[in-house]
Amino acid sequence: MNDIIIYETETFMACVPKVPHIPRGDGGHIWIRAKEKYFASRLDLSPKEAIEVMRLTMLVSEAMIIGMRNRGVHIERINYQENGNWAYVEGTKPVFHIHLYGRTRDSRTQPFGQALVFPYKDTGFYDTFKPFNDEDIQEIQKQIQILEKSEKYNIINWNNG
Repeated sequence: MNDIIIYETETFMACVPKVPHIPRGDGGHIWIRAKEKYFASRLDLSPKEAIEVMRLTMLVSEAMIIGMRNRGVHIERINYQENGNWAYVEGTKPVFHIHLYGRTRDSRTQPFGQALVFPYKDTGFYDTFKPFNDEDIQEIQKQIQILEKSEKYNIINWNNG
């Protein structure tokens, strides 16, 4: 797999994919998946796990926006997607994961304001896409650490739901 794990919670991890669906300069791509437990979709999550993954998607995406703006990539919006469709093409079971797709107004690969398009992996569409680099990842991780200390992401506030 060779994806880079940038942050972990009890059940989930956020990773930078080796081959992103959105190149770094167009906003980039992070995905969140379970560390060990199998979930086919969000319907399999317990309330505690659902809260955990919601906090994680919010925390990581906010850090992604701030961090990449600090690195000169001005993410306007994050698109969140839970897919799993390719598993059917590959003859496997779908596995719950959420994609965080950064969107910039000057995107070259996916026009801003339009729905994202994801051709199948073997089409060559993603071959030239660059993932977040080491400095990007460090900045995103730095922003996660800062945001975790805020009232909004304080874990105590999420455990009272």
